Amino acid sequence: MPLLAARSKQLAVVRTMSHAEYGHLPATHTTLTGMRMPNQRNSDLENVLSRRDWPCYAAGLDYLRSRGDGVPNGVTLPHRLIEGPLTWPGQHAGLLGPSHDPWEINSDPNDAKFRVDSLALPSELNQRRLGDRRSLWEQLGRNAHDRQAVAETAVFADQQELAMTLLTSGKVTEAFRIDRESEAVRERYGRHLFGQSLLLARRLVEAGVPIVQTNMGIVQSWDTHADNFGRLKDKLLPPLDRGLAALLDDLAASGLLDETLIVVTGEFGRTPKISMLPGASLPGRDHWAPVYSAVFAGGGVRGGQVIGRSDKQAALPVTRSYRPEDLGATIYHALGVDAGAEVRDTLGRPLRLNSGEPIEALFSGAAV
Repeated sequence: MPLLAARSKQLAVVRTMSHAEYGHLPATHTTLTGMRMPNQRNSDLENVLSRRDWPCYAAGLDYLRSRGDGVPNGVTLPHRLIEGPLTWPGQHAGLLGPSHDPWEINSDPNDAKFRVDSLALPSELNQRRLGDRRSLWEQLGRNAHDRQAVAETAVFADQQELAMTLLTSGKVTEAFRIDRESEAVRERYGRHLFGQSLLLARRLVEAGVPIVQTNMGIVQSWDTHADNFGRLKDKLLPPLDRGLAALLDDLAASGLLDETLIVVTGEFGRTPKISMLPGASLPGRDHWAPVYSAVFAGGGVRGGQVIGRSDKQAALPVTRSYRPEDLGATIYHALGVDAGAEVRDTLGRPLRLNSGEPIEALFSGAAV
């Protein structure tokens, strides 16, 4: 990755991320929420996305710091993480309830016809008519004094208010107009799904969205059980190199990099040993959770450092290891949120949001 190599002074690599989950679904849950999956079942079919999940980071932030300006606390793009019919867990608010779910964008920003339909007014509805409808809705709301008596109705009313604010403010709607970017800028990010998703993520950050999760493919993309080296060299690493380098450059140029934490990680690593699966024509590497790497930049991170060291087989950490819980605490720390704060689920039960500790070496430069 020559472009990122040239920007290595902006990057910090933690080489001793570690946990004990070898399956995609529980590993994804712990990565996206910073907590192990509660009530984990034996079957993947029973471990898919559900309201049993711990809340993702955007949901935790939304619970503790909700906003009413029409700007969401979290956006996931360009699609959910899936594996065939399975939707991976940990991608929404889980046990905090749907009112704290991040937005999900299921569309390719590299498509010439890209648009987010839910943010576009119907052709027959202009801003004046929308304003008239909002006034009528507010009058009806004032006459329905008992609507707050039912919790689900109250949540619906809150969502209506948010939707109205969003449609009338236009701040986030404009951020999704990726076609406003020059062709030169779009080419710098790469004319592919991931590059344009990172460009869209930059626009959302500029619009004030605190958390943007940009997925690079689905499980089959990075699950290199076969043809590990060819897929990395030819398909996976070039888009990452180009898109992330452009994102770093633009955030640095605008001054936003200092206040924007970038995290690049998977749910686990790959086995130190190369293997040939039955029926495969080229060798690959299987799942490996005991040691893997994550990359950080911006948000006060001291770049140009490598944190942690594995053994000579790259199989186990020999210095301090960091868990996904610590990754989560680091993200909350960057957001100015108390990772150990108490939250309450939809049943009113008190729960601790996160049990990890921020990775201090990222910010102090005292690599261990």
